[in-house]
Amino acid sequence: MTRNDAKSPVSEVPAAPAADAEAHFAGLLAFETDCWDVHDAMSRGVADFVLLDVRSPDLFAAGHVPGARNLPHGRLIERNLAEYPMGTLFVVYCAGPHCNGADKAAVRLARLGRPVKKMIGGATGWLDEGFDLVES
Repeated sequence: MTRNDAKSPVSEVPAAPAADAEAHFAGLLAFETDCWDVHDAMSRGVADFVLLDVRSPDLFAAGHVPGARNLPHGRLIERNLAEYPMGTLFVVYCAGPHCNGADKAAVRLARLGRPVKKMIGGATGWLDEGFDLVES
């Protein structure tokens, strides 16, 4: 094989057909949102979701996304969600990509029949985008 015929690790496995790629990435958007979109919605006053910080109360108090409510993932039970109509969309986040608390929260909410998306990046992603956290 000549150098011109060599494949990179990127192209060694062929890309999926376009229709499969479209279905895959459209599916991701049904499960996830990002910090930029959450910030945009919150700052324009068009947040049609409840933003839940699912970390501990201590971590929440030390710094959280403005407008977020704190409900640790282990406390996501129907009684604690009673104030929200069943169709309320929840967006959950935790510390960041190294934390699976948001995934645990999303599973709990889905099991309760609640619409849910994860804010990818969590608090770390929020800071990476240049947005500020607030203390309480």
